[in-house]
Parts: sequence; structure tokens; C-alpha cells
Amino acid sequence: MSSNAGTLPARVNSPARVRFAPSPTGRLHIGGARTALYDYLLARQTEGAFVIRIEDTDRKRYVQGAEEEIYKALSWLGMEWNEGPDVGGPFAPYRQSERTDIYLEHAEQLVESGHAYYCFCTTERLATVRKEQQARKEAPRYDGLCRRLNSDEAHNRKHAGEAHVIRFKTPRQGKTTSVDEIRGEITVENATLDDYILLKSDGLPVYHLAAMVDDHLMEITHVLRTSEWLPTFPLHVLIYKAFGWEQPAWVHMSVLLNPSGKGKLSKRHGSGGAHAVYPLELKESGYVPEAVVNWLSLMGWSYDDRTEFFIMPDLIGKFSLAKLNPSPAAVNFSKLDHFNGLHIRSLKQEDLASRLVPRFRAADLEVTEDELRPITPLIQERIRTLDEAVEMSGFFFRNTVQPDPQQLIGKNMSPVESAAALSRSIDLIQGFERLAAESLELALRGLADDLDLKVGQLFGILRVAVTGQRVSPPLIETMEILGKELILQRLNRAAELLESPE
Repeated sequence: MSSNAGTLPARVNSPARVRFAPSPTGRLHIGGARTALYDYLLARQTEGAFVIRIEDTDRKRYVQGAEEEIYKALSWLGMEWNEGPDVGGPFAPYRQSERTDIYLEHAEQLVESGHAYYCFCTTERLATVRKEQQARKEAPRYDGLCRRLNSDEAHNRKHAGEAHVIRFKTPRQGKTTSVDEIRGEITVENATLDDYILLKSDGLPVYHLAAMVDDHLMEITHVLRTSEWLPTFPLHVLIYKAFGWEQPAWVHMSVLLNPSGKGKLSKRHGSGGAHAVYPLELKESGYVPEAVVNWLSLMGWSYDDRTEFFIMPDLIGKFSLAKLNPSPAAVNFSKLDHFNGLHIRSLKQEDLASRLVPRFRAADLEVTEDELRPITPLIQERIRTLDEAVEMSGFFFRNTVQPDPQQLIGKNMSPVESAAALSRSIDLIQGFERLAAESLELALRGLADDLDLKVGQLFGILRVAVTGQRVSPPLIETMEILGKELILQRLNRAAELLESPE
């Protein structure tokens, strides 16, 4: 296979009709989500149509609930579709299992036109042929036995009920040139291609037939898929030519690699592995959809060498096929954390509070959006995921906290000195009618001077006493929100722990 990359511009002259066509054989992976995103951006940018088509003809691998997960994941990411199994459309049905008569009809058309043929070879014979080819160190392929059958014999055997498949009659001579929008012309010698099966013996189509027929009948203008389909790309072009159809614009995007840059991204990274690789798993882990979209968009595309922060309207305006990079892209999960922090900080505080409510409730902390609003400004700049908000500020909504007595001992201080600092802090706070941040901070800083302590030493003791943790939102604002009564309860409890750490 030879290619002449970079010679052809990406064609988008009118509203694009694009399809995202996943197989419901498992959870939607971030690789599939990226394909859907690029489809969606192209459709919205050109005021075209984003079509969902479910390719469910592989019934052995069908997973119950997988189709519903696809819809949930795309909706969470902010990609609404114009046509699909759940919303209908002018080219329904949109599940391939409901379109089998269409594929059979088109497969028979190819047989009648001489571009395909019935193959009656058994699996045992094919296994023997492959074994003999391997012994001769030849590439395994169909040997063409049934290709040589005359038409009458083939039809008679078929009508007699003999089990058969339909194979494409690939030209043996010449070359096939395919055009990829980002890779240019790709030419292969036809002699290197196989006679691929189009329709299986159970009457169900394989991808090569079903996807091409559907793309044509649904008037798809651009087919976006990963470079894994390049080996059979010439076959798909030949099928289009056999029917006499105009081809869509073909775009074979980069594959996603493991973070190490070695090997295709493995699904082992998800479901309890090193990293989540399913959009809904990312949702469960506290990532926001804006960040995931931003992150996915840059895995194989860039606007320029400076701009990295995007929200969906930006991407719709700036995306272009011409700037897709065909080189494999290593997945960088640190970048996801980075973008998630940026997008959390860009949210309006009311929006962030609303998104945090379910997180706190999942941690058995019954809170309302109103109760969270005064806290969000304290944590918004400090968290990278929504779950970190619970870890950092759950103490606001717990009746008591359980500080580690060892952590109540100030830096370079003894337990006795630390207890004395707590006692003086309790006396000081009891003198306040209500805790106001500005006056409280001045008073506590003055107390640190009186005790001959650094502010950090005193505040460190108070932080652990008040929150039960060493890392928390800003201490003074936290104390103001918690209020005098609760602060005194927690300081007194901390003092007791220092006096009797057992």
C-alpha cells in the first residue's frame, strides 16, 4: 500500500451528513467518543446532520444495555443527534439488525452484476486451505474455488438449500486507488486483496457490506473512522464502484495509544485499572463533560500551537478536517486532570454548586444547593475533580470531625504548647459575638504574636481541629461559615484529644 499524503484538501462545501455507528458490544470507549465528537463538530459547523446508527448484526457479541450507554454517554458529553434509533428520521430504521432485507437485496444485486459470488466452502475446507498457505509461508486468503463456479451451478446449489456465503469478487488485475481526506491517495495492487465475505451463511451482513449500503442510502457525506480500517479501505471503495455510487469523503483518523505511546489504548486501563477509559466512568470519577470534550478534541486535532482551552461552541467554530493529524496519539491522562481543573474554575459558582449536590449526597451528606453556594468559592480554585470537593469540604456537613491527635501538634511544638494554643484560641473566639472573617483573622494573627508562634503554626493546629484534616479550604473563611458554636465545639474536642490522646 502506498500513499500520497497531504496532497488533497478536506472537502466540506455544504451541510455534512455524518454518522456515528457504534456496535453495542460493550461500553462506549473514549476512542469511540472522540469519533462521535469529530462527527458532531463537523455536522454542527456545517449546519448538517449528526446521525446515530447502531451496527448490531454481530449478535454473538451483543451486550444488553450497551446501546443505552451510548446514548447516555453522548448526551452527557453534550452531543445531541438529529437522527437515530431512539428519535427516528427519514432513513429509519437506524439499527442494522432491522435492515437485513436491505443488505440481502444489495448482496444479490452484486452477484447478478458479476461483482460477487456464492461460496459454498465449509469451515473445514477453509481451515485446510489456510494451513497449507501458512506452510508455504503465504498470506492466508481465500483460494477462489467457488469464484470459478459457473453461474448456473452456483444458483442451483443455492436454491437446493446448500449453506453458502456471498463473497466480493475482487479484481485480480490492476490497482485500486482510494482517497483519504487527510492522508491523500492510497494505492494498492488488487492482487494483494482478498475476496472478502459480504453476507454470512446466516443471512447477516458483515461490516463491509452493511456500512457501505447504509452510508449510501442514508446519504452520508463524510465517513470518519480510525486508521484501523485502512487495510480494508480499498474493498470499501471497490464496493462503491461496483454499485456505481458516488463515494463519501473518507477520513481515517489517528488511533489512540496507551499513555506510554506503545500499543493501542487498552480497555484494561478502565474498570478499576490505572485510568478510566469510558465516558460514563469518567463522569462517575468526578470529571465534567466540558473537560472531557476539550481533552478528546485535542487527541489528533489542534487549532494552533498555542490554544488549548475550548468549550463546545469554540470547537464548533474552529474545528476542521484539514487540521487532523493522522499520526497515532498517546492518551495523556494528566492533561485530562489539567483541563478538568480549568473547566471547574470556569464554571459559574451556582452551576458548580448544582453539580456538587449529587456528589455530596452519594457520600451520605444530605446537602442542598443553597448550603453549598457559600462553600464553592472556597474550593473552586483548589479542586481538579468534583469528587475532590467532597474530600476537601465534607467536614462542613458532618456533625463531628475526628482529627488525628498527632496532627493537632503544631510544627516544632510540643503537645503541651499545642494544647495551650488551642486553649487561648477558644478564649479568644468566645469573646466574639459572631465570627466575621476580617476581624477573626486579625485577632488570630495577634494571638500568634502573643504566643510567639508563626501564623502557620497556629493556623495549622486550628485547621486540623476545625476540619479534621491538614488540607482544607481557607481556614478563616471556613470558620466564618461554620459559625461560633460549632467552632467552639470542635476546638474543645481537639483540646480534649491533646490532653488525653488515648
